[in-house]
Amino acid sequence: MLFNIRNCVFAATIACASLSLFSLPASASSSLLPQNSFTQKINNTTTIKNAISSVYAKWKGVHYRFGGSTKRGVDCSALMQHVFSDTVDMHLPRTTREQIKLGTRISKNELRTGDLVFFKTSRYQRHVGVYIGNNQFMHASKRKGVTISSLDNSYWVRHYESARRVVDDYTA
Repeated sequence: MLFNIRNCVFAATIACASLSLFSLPASASSSLLPQNSFTQKINNTTTIKNAISSVYAKWKGVHYRFGGSTKRGVDCSALMQHVFSDTVDMHLPRTTREQIKLGTRISKNELRTGDLVFFKTSRYQRHVGVYIGNNQFMHASKRKGVTISSLDNSYWVRHYESARRVVDDYTA
Protein backbone atom coordinates (compact mmCIF):
# COMPACT_ATOMS: atom_id res chain seq x y z
CA MET A 1 0.00 0.00 0.00
CA LEU A 2 1.43 3.36 -0.99
CA PHE A 3 -0.75 5.56 1.21
CA ASN A 4 -4.14 5.66 2.87
CA ILE A 5 -6.93 8.16 3.33
CA ARG A 6 -8.89 8.74 6.53
CA ASN A 7 -12.66 8.37 6.58
CA CYS A 8 -13.29 7.96 2.86
CA VAL A 9 -16.28 6.68 0.98
CA PHE A 10 -16.80 5.92 -2.75
CA ALA A 11 -18.89 4.19 -5.48
CA ALA A 12 -18.95 2.94 -9.17
CA THR A 13 -20.85 3.11 -12.55
CA ILE A 14 -21.86 0.92 -15.57
CA ALA A 15 -18.85 -0.95 -17.01
CA CYS A 16 -16.09 1.33 -15.69
CA ALA A 17 -14.67 3.07 -12.57
CA SER A 18 -12.21 5.64 -10.99
CA LEU A 19 -10.83 7.54 -7.85
CA SER A 20 -13.04 9.22 -5.25
CA LEU A 21 -13.39 10.62 -1.76
CA PHE A 22 -16.82 11.99 -0.83
CA SER A 23 -19.81 11.86 1.40
CA LEU A 24 -22.57 9.46 0.44
CA PRO A 25 -26.21 10.44 0.74
CA ALA A 26 -28.03 9.01 3.73
CA SER A 27 -29.79 6.55 1.43
CA ALA A 28 -26.49 5.03 0.23
CA SER A 29 -25.73 1.48 1.18
CA SER A 30 -23.40 1.00 4.15
CA SER A 31 -21.66 -1.70 2.11
CA LEU A 32 -19.93 1.09 0.18
CA LEU A 33 -18.20 2.40 3.28
CA PRO A 34 -14.51 1.62 3.77
CA GLN A 35 -13.78 -1.40 5.92
CA ASN A 36 -11.26 0.47 8.12
CA SER A 37 -10.38 4.00 9.23
CA PHE A 38 -7.16 5.35 7.80
CA THR A 39 -4.70 7.73 9.39
CA GLN A 40 -2.32 8.90 6.69
CA LYS A 41 -3.57 11.55 4.25
CA ILE A 42 -2.47 12.24 0.71
CA ASN A 43 -0.35 15.36 0.94
CA ASN A 44 0.53 16.21 -2.66
CA THR A 45 -0.18 15.55 -6.31
CA THR A 46 3.21 13.94 -6.86
CA THR A 47 2.44 11.22 -4.33
CA ILE A 48 -0.89 10.31 -5.90
CA LYS A 49 0.56 10.47 -9.43
CA ASN A 50 3.40 8.12 -8.41
CA ALA A 51 0.88 5.74 -6.85
CA ILE A 52 -1.26 5.72 -9.99
CA SER A 53 1.87 5.24 -12.13
CA SER A 54 2.74 2.19 -10.06
CA VAL A 55 -0.71 0.70 -10.70
CA TYR A 56 -0.39 1.51 -14.40
CA ALA A 57 2.93 -0.35 -14.58
CA LYS A 58 1.16 -3.48 -13.25
CA TRP A 59 -1.84 -3.25 -15.60
CA LYS A 60 -0.40 -1.66 -18.79
CA GLY A 61 -1.58 -3.50 -21.88
CA VAL A 62 -4.03 -5.84 -20.11
CA HIS A 63 -6.81 -6.48 -22.64
CA TYR A 64 -10.24 -4.95 -22.27
CA ARG A 65 -13.01 -7.38 -21.40
CA PHE A 66 -16.53 -6.20 -20.57
CA GLY A 67 -17.31 -7.41 -17.06
CA GLY A 68 -13.69 -8.46 -16.53
CA SER A 69 -11.83 -7.60 -13.36
CA THR A 70 -8.56 -9.55 -13.62
CA LYS A 71 -5.36 -9.41 -15.64
CA ARG A 72 -6.99 -11.87 -18.06
CA GLY A 73 -9.25 -8.97 -19.04
CA VAL A 74 -10.58 -5.86 -17.30
CA ASP A 75 -13.18 -3.21 -18.03
CA CYS A 76 -12.89 0.45 -17.15
CA SER A 77 -14.87 0.45 -13.89
CA ALA A 78 -13.06 -2.61 -12.55
CA LEU A 79 -9.73 -0.96 -13.39
CA MET A 80 -10.79 2.07 -11.37
CA GLN A 81 -11.63 -0.26 -8.48
CA HIS A 82 -8.06 -1.60 -8.63
CA VAL A 83 -6.55 1.89 -8.91
CA PHE A 84 -8.34 3.17 -5.84
CA SER A 85 -7.94 0.01 -3.84
CA ASP A 86 -4.20 -0.15 -4.53
CA THR A 87 -3.47 3.56 -4.07
CA VAL A 88 -5.80 4.87 -1.36
CA ASP A 89 -7.30 1.67 0.03
CA MET A 90 -10.79 2.66 -1.17
CA HIS A 91 -13.43 0.18 -2.31
CA LEU A 92 -15.30 1.69 -5.26
CA PRO A 93 -18.64 0.39 -6.52
CA ARG A 94 -18.45 -1.92 -9.53
CA THR A 95 -20.16 0.10 -12.27
CA THR A 96 -19.72 3.49 -13.94
CA ARG A 97 -23.41 4.12 -13.23
CA GLU A 98 -22.58 4.17 -9.50
CA GLN A 99 -19.10 5.72 -9.76
CA ILE A 100 -20.42 8.82 -11.54
CA LYS A 101 -22.50 9.58 -8.44
CA LEU A 102 -19.41 9.85 -6.21
CA GLY A 103 -17.61 12.93 -5.00
CA THR A 104 -18.10 16.41 -6.32
CA ARG A 105 -18.72 17.34 -9.92
CA ILE A 106 -15.92 19.54 -11.24
CA SER A 107 -15.31 21.34 -14.52
CA LYS A 108 -12.73 20.11 -17.00
CA ASN A 109 -10.46 23.07 -16.26
CA GLU A 110 -10.40 22.12 -12.55
CA LEU A 111 -9.05 18.58 -13.10
CA ARG A 112 -6.38 17.35 -10.69
CA THR A 113 -4.48 14.10 -10.58
CA GLY A 114 -6.77 11.42 -9.13
CA ASP A 115 -10.05 12.84 -10.43
CA LEU A 116 -12.38 10.53 -12.33
CA VAL A 117 -13.27 11.45 -15.91
CA PHE A 118 -16.43 10.10 -17.55
CA PHE A 119 -17.39 9.73 -21.18
CA LYS A 120 -20.76 8.95 -22.77
CA THR A 121 -19.75 6.46 -25.46
CA SER A 122 -23.27 5.49 -26.57
CA ARG A 123 -26.85 6.10 -25.54
CA TYR A 124 -26.62 3.55 -22.72
CA GLN A 125 -22.89 3.22 -22.02
CA ARG A 126 -20.32 5.23 -20.15
CA HIS A 127 -16.57 4.94 -19.86
CA VAL A 128 -14.41 6.04 -16.92
CA GLY A 129 -10.75 6.79 -16.38
CA VAL A 130 -8.54 8.49 -13.82
CA TYR A 131 -6.90 11.83 -14.60
CA ILE A 132 -3.10 11.76 -14.23
CA GLY A 133 -2.17 15.33 -15.21
CA ASN A 134 -1.00 17.01 -18.40
CA ASN A 135 -4.44 16.48 -19.95
CA GLN A 136 -4.00 12.68 -19.82
CA PHE A 137 -5.96 9.88 -18.19
CA MET A 138 -5.47 6.17 -17.53
CA HIS A 139 -8.26 3.78 -18.57
CA ALA A 140 -9.10 0.37 -20.02
CA SER A 141 -9.48 0.93 -23.75
CA LYS A 142 -11.42 -1.54 -25.91
CA ARG A 143 -8.75 -1.22 -28.63
CA LYS A 144 -5.51 -0.83 -26.66
CA GLY A 145 -6.25 -2.42 -23.31
CA VAL A 146 -5.06 -0.54 -20.23
CA THR A 147 -3.45 2.60 -21.58
CA ILE A 148 -2.98 6.33 -21.16
CA SER A 149 -4.86 8.67 -23.51
CA SER A 150 -5.13 12.39 -24.07
CA LEU A 151 -8.29 14.33 -23.31
CA ASP A 152 -7.39 16.30 -26.47
CA ASN A 153 -7.95 13.23 -28.67
CA SER A 154 -10.91 14.00 -30.94
CA TYR A 155 -12.79 10.85 -29.86
CA TRP A 156 -12.53 11.70 -26.16
CA VAL A 157 -13.37 15.37 -26.82
CA ARG A 158 -16.60 14.31 -28.59
CA HIS A 159 -17.63 11.88 -25.84
CA TYR A 160 -16.50 13.76 -22.70
CA GLU A 161 -19.34 13.91 -20.19
CA SER A 162 -18.07 15.04 -16.78
CA ALA A 163 -15.46 14.75 -14.06
CA ARG A 164 -15.78 13.96 -10.37
CA ARG A 165 -13.39 14.74 -7.52
CA VAL A 166 -13.47 11.85 -5.11
CA VAL A 167 -10.21 12.48 -3.23
CA ASP A 168 -10.16 15.86 -1.48
CA ASP A 169 -7.56 15.31 1.26
CA TYR A 170 -4.60 16.69 -0.66
CA THR A 171 -3.59 20.00 -2.14
CA ALA A 172 -2.63 20.36 -5.77
